[in-house]
Amino acid sequence: MIALLDYGSGNLRSVEKALRKVGADVLVTASPKPLKDARAAVLPGVGAFDDCITAMERQELLQAVKQFIASGRPFLGICVGYQALFEKSEEFNSCAAGLGLFKGRVIRFPDQPGLKVPQIGWNQIEIAQPACPLFRDIKDRSYVYFVHSFYPVPADGSIVATWTEYGPKFASSLWRDNVYATQFHPEKSQEIGLTMLRNFAALA
Repeated sequence: MIALLDYGSGNLRSVEKALRKVGADVLVTASPKPLKDARAAVLPGVGAFDDCITAMERQELLQAVKQFIASGRPFLGICVGYQALFEKSEEFNSCAAGLGLFKGRVIRFPDQPGLKVPQIGWNQIEIAQPACPLFRDIKDRSYVYFVHSFYPVPADGSIVATWTEYGPKFASSLWRDNVYATQFHPEKSQEIGLTMLRNFAALA
C-alpha cells in the first residue's frame, strides 16, 4: 500500500488517479497513522510552501514523514512536496521551516526577458543519475510538465537526479537512498510520468 498524504493540496486526486492507473494500491490519508503500515509514501503539492508546512504540522504529518523516511521505505515528493524537503523557502518571505532533510533553500526564478514566471508547460530533463530507479526506461532529455515559480537549490549537488534549464539551470529532481522528489509533475507528464510512477510503485 502507498500512502498518499492529504494536507489539502489541489493536485491530490490527479496523483491518486495516476498511481492507480499504474496498478498501485493507494490509501489517501490526512492522518499519520497509516504511515506505520505503508510500504511507500507520496507527498504531492500545488501552492505555497508555507501552506504545505503549516497544514502538515497541524495534521501531525511533519514528524511522521521524517520517521517514515528514516525507516528506509520509498518516499516521493512532488512539486511543493519536493520543496518541503529543504530547510526554508524565500516564497512570500517565508518564516516556516521545511522538513530540513536536505540542506538548501527554495528560491524564485529571476525575471528574465522572454521567460514567464511561473514556468508552466513542458521542458526537458537532463538525467544526472542514470542509476536512479525512478528513471528506469526514461530517455535523457525527455519532456515533463512543470508548474512552478520557485525551485530548490541543494547545498549538496550529488543528490541532484535531473537538471532542467529555464533561464538558470536548476535541480528538477533529486535522489538520495530511499528519497525521490521531482519539481515537475509526473501525474501530468503523460506516458513518461506514468513510467516514473510505475517505477516508484515497483519499489514498494
